[in-house]
Amino acid sequence: MEHNKEQMMVAALENGSVIDHIPTDKLWTIAQLLNLDKCPEEVVIANNLESKVMTRKGLIKISGKFFSEEEISKLAVVCPNIRLTVIRNYEVTEKRQINLSDTIINIVKCANPVCITNNEPMKTYFNVKDLTTLKCRYCGKEQSLDSIKLK
Repeated sequence: MEHNKEQMMVAALENGSVIDHIPTDKLWTIAQLLNLDKCPEEVVIANNLESKVMTRKGLIKISGKFFSEEEISKLAVVCPNIRLTVIRNYEVTEKRQINLSDTIINIVKCANPVCITNNEPMKTYFNVKDLTTLKCRYCGKEQSLDSIKLK
């Protein structure tokens, strides 16, 4: 099979989103979080791609998908520092680094079974202590980002 450098392996995206710079060990977690197995649109998932920034990376292209701020917050909790690119009419209209905000509201479940948020119908609030740890605003329980459960 002859390779033409000008020919793309995957068709260009007319409208949709690209999630890039996903650590390879987080790619399938992101795919599950976004329920991509049920997505009716065209989805491209690539893993172990060469990267100048990371040794290897994952990438997800979703046709016709534009993320809400809530979805972006969930992505940031699961995988901080990914890049989101929005494409409209084959042109990049937005490119942004997705970072963890200082406060995580109603996305993560508290690991403390006696926390009021696990026993009353209310939103959870977590303060980001550092890039690896969240702290529940109600009970003070600290949780590692690697062991969180989403609501």
